Amino acid sequence: MKRFFSLLAILLVGGTVVSQACTNFIVGKKASADGSVICSYNADDYGMFIGLCHFPAAKHDKGAMRKIVNWDNHRYLGEIPEAAETYNVIGNINEYQVSIGETTYGGREEMVDTTGLIDYGSLIYLALQRSRTAREAIRVMTTLAQTYGYCSEGETFTICDPNEAWIMEMMGKGPGSKSVVWVAQRIPDDAICAHANQSRIGKFDMKDRQNVMFSKDVVAFARKKGWYKGADADFSWKMAYAKPDFSGRRFCDARVWAFFNHYQDMSRYLPWALGKDPNAEDMPLWIVPSKKLSVQDVEACMRDHYENTPLALDSTDIGGGVWQMPYRPTPLMYKVDGKKYFNERPTSTQQTGFTYVAQLRSWLPREIGGILWFGNDDGNMVAYTPVYCGNTVQPECYNTPGVDALTFSEKNAYWVCNWVSNMVYPRYSQMFPSLAAVRDSLEASYFMRQGEVEAHAAALYRNDKAAALAYLNDYSNTVAQQMLERWKRLAVYLIVKFNDMAVKPEHNAHFTRTPEGIGSRVLRPGYPTAFARKLVKETGNKYQVPE
Repeated sequence: MKRFFSLLAILLVGGTVVSQACTNFIVGKKASADGSVICSYNADDYGMFIGLCHFPAAKHDKGAMRKIVNWDNHRYLGEIPEAAETYNVIGNINEYQVSIGETTYGGREEMVDTTGLIDYGSLIYLALQRSRTAREAIRVMTTLAQTYGYCSEGETFTICDPNEAWIMEMMGKGPGSKSVVWVAQRIPDDAICAHANQSRIGKFDMKDRQNVMFSKDVVAFARKKGWYKGADADFSWKMAYAKPDFSGRRFCDARVWAFFNHYQDMSRYLPWALGKDPNAEDMPLWIVPSKKLSVQDVEACMRDHYENTPLALDSTDIGGGVWQMPYRPTPLMYKVDGKKYFNERPTSTQQTGFTYVAQLRSWLPREIGGILWFGNDDGNMVAYTPVYCGNTVQPECYNTPGVDALTFSEKNAYWVCNWVSNMVYPRYSQMFPSLAAVRDSLEASYFMRQGEVEAHAAALYRNDKAAALAYLNDYSNTVAQQMLERWKRLAVYLIVKFNDMAVKPEHNAHFTRTPEGIGSRVLRPGYPTAFARKLVKETGNKYQVPE
């Protein structure tokens, strides 16, 4: 989603611009625990309401046209010719296990082509409908943008299939150009990569045509504009088109740093992530992790708040409130007495509209091998449920008729999950353990059943492919609806358990009662010790009880 970038200066108290930001993690097949390619996406945007999309496979008559509607603002942009054949797409994965995510980094404002016909969101779903491999998706995306024009800002795309993981960056060439510059880099199979609203591709080997693709004028265009004067071999995409500044490092690359730091000591690059040292050493595009990552590991990283690092958002300052909330209010920057200050921006954020972790496996039938582990709120506050790439019917909770950002429904996962998470945020240390217990229990049950479900689907697939796909679709939808019902019970439990900032006692998972049948006396835990000390330090002896 869109990033603040050069607009950061007006993202202050009273500003009118809404910042948007996303996070993608990428795991090569030899860096994963099971041999799958794994990629993830937090789609973050305040006010965004979006569920699990679906585009059915279809054959199209010659001359058929496809309407292009901007993914962000829903404005009609125009039409392009439809492909002769399009593939089934559910969420951000298609029936061939191609998965595409994105983060917006902005870059040079003068490169945006406002006359372009295709925005970044439409480009993603067009490519998913028209591609059977990651490489093919790159060709489709660049050809479409080059043919019809690209009207979005600078974008980083994650493009993966069961065998390869790629990162691609693209920008327009200015108003009226109907053209783009771009570069795509394959991530080594034994490596992990990430991007988070800051351009990540620096120098790239122009001679390595097997692992690097780029537009013919990627260097020439920068030279023409006076943005680069060196040799081709020394050209850095991001330094020419989207040079990192403080915001690009502290608010964006810091999320990449945190992901890498889980799997390799990244203290060497901490000055880069902190953003204040202009001479800090830049991070590599990818690293080889110290252990192989599972889907569960990536899900945990999507829930990161810089825990156990110098950027941690917990009880380290008063901004977390009484119950150490690892979230901060928007906007990222604010003013106090004429001076600018900022909040940290971790991977897990309250502004997430949907989140997923895609698991892509080459050794299984394609419609069984691809899973979108999906959630419809902040990744830290949801249980990711499995959605198989051959599914053709969304669960009602992820695609609820008549519901939107202004219309609440208990049938809708976005709203029920937000109902719970917005209870938990301000009383995090007190209430979050209850949410986490339910979340982790549900996810553990999904992973425990995964082998059994897929073995049954594979057995069906050998004799009746349609029956196998229907079975997986039914399983995915049943699990999602069961999650929704469990989350409703969690909401009721939380309001009863923690009503009025007190805590009702329990025994064997039941609230206790007195012999007379009324609720047992509530517990009143008061301030957590760390906050109480801060309060006393701030107020001195104002509230001290006389001896």
